[in-house]
Order: sequence, then structure tokens, then C-alpha cells
Amino acid sequence: MNRVGPSVCRRFSSVSSSSTFVAKPTPSKARHHVQFPDTSFPHGYSLTGVHCGVKKNPSVLDLTVILSTSSKPASAAACFTRNAFKAAPVLVSQDVLEKSAGRARAIVTNSGCANAVTGKQGLEDAWAMVKATDALLPQRVKSEASEDIHDTFVMSTGVIGQNLPISKILSGISSLVPSSLGSDFAAWERAAKAFMTTDTFPKLRARTFNLGGQTFRMAGMDKGAGMIHPDMGPPTNPGQLHATLLGCILTDAAVSPQALQSALTYAVDRSFNSISVDGEMSTNDTIVVLANGAAAGETKEIEEHDPLFPAFREELTSFAAELAQLVVRDGEGATKFVTVSVEGAPTFTDAHRVASKISTSALVKTALYGEDANWGRILAATGSVPLSTPIDPYRVNVTFVPADGSTPLPVLVRGEPEVVDEVRAKEILSEEDFEIKVDLGLGSESAQYWTCDFSYEYVRINGDYRS
Repeated sequence: MNRVGPSVCRRFSSVSSSSTFVAKPTPSKARHHVQFPDTSFPHGYSLTGVHCGVKKNPSVLDLTVILSTSSKPASAAACFTRNAFKAAPVLVSQDVLEKSAGRARAIVTNSGCANAVTGKQGLEDAWAMVKATDALLPQRVKSEASEDIHDTFVMSTGVIGQNLPISKILSGISSLVPSSLGSDFAAWERAAKAFMTTDTFPKLRARTFNLGGQTFRMAGMDKGAGMIHPDMGPPTNPGQLHATLLGCILTDAAVSPQALQSALTYAVDRSFNSISVDGEMSTNDTIVVLANGAAAGETKEIEEHDPLFPAFREELTSFAAELAQLVVRDGEGATKFVTVSVEGAPTFTDAHRVASKISTSALVKTALYGEDANWGRILAATGSVPLSTPIDPYRVNVTFVPADGSTPLPVLVRGEPEVVDEVRAKEILSEEDFEIKVDLGLGSESAQYWTCDFSYEYVRINGDYRS
């Protein structure tokens, strides 16, 4: 998949000259697959990934099950796609979150089929996955079990418009026994691999952190390489339509459901809602967080008014950003990882909208692939966004910033073009990582987006995605 043959190279010609534009191979992403010590993972979770038959290849994992094994239900929070065609698992998970008042114990995910735009059958299948996973929970007592309250979030990813092979999935879930789930790195890795579709590596991260003198752990996984431009929010927070992106973050800290949702909503805006591979929004985007308190014993849950809350929120935001960036690094056919920083904006929303526009511009992204410092395209994208305070062109600066810490290259200073050293510009843009910095000169707010380039390989992958 990472090779591009001569058939996808293209010859550009004009009246005066002709040249051959040689397609670049997609760099290997294997270095982003990192192993973590078993001690890095949060206490009180048991999980695995297995093959159940959604995908044809029996060696490919396609079903993930994650259980919280703490004695009490974990606090739960989630952000979902705002796409009008919400997939069945999104609708079902929204219902689970609402009716459980922010408490849950499990997550089940299949890859290979999105269960999106599948009508009544899709909803029935998603609920069947929830109920089958509920049945795996030994601590789910009879009084909790009802038709209205469930303990499991469900997620699906893959091709839209096809029904799940639900009998295979249910057999895969029901065949799991405690000994088939684990809590070591191998178990977490299997779970992350079962999330994958066109991903080239499992996106798994773990860390420890301190709050109030106590050590906690946080781990998470996500998937996504194409159809990536999320705009997610909590179920009751309407917003404009803006990928497929699925993710879960698990911690053994004790946080109340309300505080967890507040922290996640803040974090998602600054992480998963700040990435773009191709500007396309999915029907299935979902991010779920569970906080089971297994490391805290009987410690009181952190509330929004708690002095520890800002520190937890920043930890969650930083971790979510790390997971989100892995999606862009694995963008379908991507050869570049580009940070778009917008500074000097009147509001965070203004800065975020400009960064989004630059990150989704096909003209900008093709120039990135061609390693062409065509900053006029960046300005055109910037100027097309209506802001709360109108842009003054004579306040705007644009700079290319190399990732190696060497001298940045200004190309526009207070609306005046610089005499650009094209050789230096080519050096910066030929690197895999670099930053585009735009200063609007209108305020003190800023935002970042992470994006990649458009390559021939992206077209090849998505031209025959279903075959």
C-alpha cells in the first residue's frame, strides 16, 4: 500500500516547458508503534482484541472488548459526531450515556463495517452488541439490569451502508471468558489493533500523572487514517456539521461524570476537533472516556469546582492531543505532518476556524505534497473566513517554522511579502514535520490544527476503498 507505481505519476506541461512530477512514496509509520511497560496502564481494566469474522482474513483482528473491573460503575463521558446521518452505534451510545447518568463499565467496538445508514436493523444490531457485552460483566447485578439502563458503549467503523454480520459478532463476544482478557501491554495492543481499518499501525498510548500527591494512570487508543475532519460534541450540544475516527481513553482516577464530560468537551475541541486528513466528516466519530477510580480507593471524585480539576483537564487535553496527532501522522497516503498555528486572533473560535480552513484547503495540501512554499494559498484560505473582527491585511504575518529548531522563514510580514529564499523554503517543506504560523495581529487568542498533505496514494486508497 505504501508504494506508488508509474501509473499514478503525472506529467505536467505548458507551452514553454514540460517537467515530470515524480510521486513520492509514503514514509513508513512503524516508528509510531510504541511499546509501553505494563505498569503504565490504568488499574481496573481488562480487555482484548479478537477476530470474529467481520473481516475476511482470519489473521486480522476486528472486535475489541474493554471491561472496567472496579466494584462500582466508572464515570463516563463521550463526544459524538454532529453529522446528520449518525450511525446506529452513535445513536445507541448516546442513549446509553443519557440513561445511565454518565456511568458505564464496558466498550465494544468492531471494525470492517460501520453499521451506518442501516435503518432499523442497524439499531437492533448495535443494541444486540451492547446487551451481549453487558452479559460479560460479573459485577452487573440484577437490580441494575433493565431494558432502559445499560453499561456498554458501542462503536463501529468500516464501510457505510452495509449491515453487520451480527451473528458472528455476537458469537465473538459471547465466546470471551475472563482468561481471554488481560491488562498487560499485549492485551492493550490487541484491542488497539482490532480498531484498525486503513490504519498502518495501532494507535496506543499510556502515561502516568500526579494529582494531589497521588499517582494515576491514563491509556487510550484511537483509529483513523481517512475521512478525518471531526466536529464532535456532547449529545446536548448542537453545532455545525463539519471524520472515521473512533477512540477511547481510560483512567484509574476518580472523576465525577459531570466533571469528566466538561473536561472531555474542552479536550476534544483542542485535540480531535483540531485535526484534518481530508476535510471529510464521518457518520461514526466517537470518543469515550471512562474514569473508574481504581487507583483512588474510596477517594472522593474530582468535581469541576475542585482545585485538582484544571490539572486533570490539562492532562486529558494533552493526552487526547497526542492520540489525535497519531491519526494525522497515519493519514492515508500522507508524506507530511504539518502543524497550523494561528495566533493573534480576537477569540479562540476565530483562530480555530482559520486554522481549520488552511488545514482543509486542497490547494494548500497539494502544495505541501509538492513541497512548494506557495504562501498565497495560505493567505487566500485565511481571508475567506469571516471573523468576529475583520482581518486587516496589513497586520498579518506568515512564517514557515522548521521542526528542528533552526531559523524560521518569514514569507509575509505585516502584509508585505518578503524576498523568499526558495532554497531555504524547499529545505523546510521537504521535511516530514514543520509548522505554518499565521499571526492575524487582531488579539491574543490562538489555536492549532494538525494536518497532512494530499498525495497520489490518497486517491488510490479511496478510489477502490470497497474492493
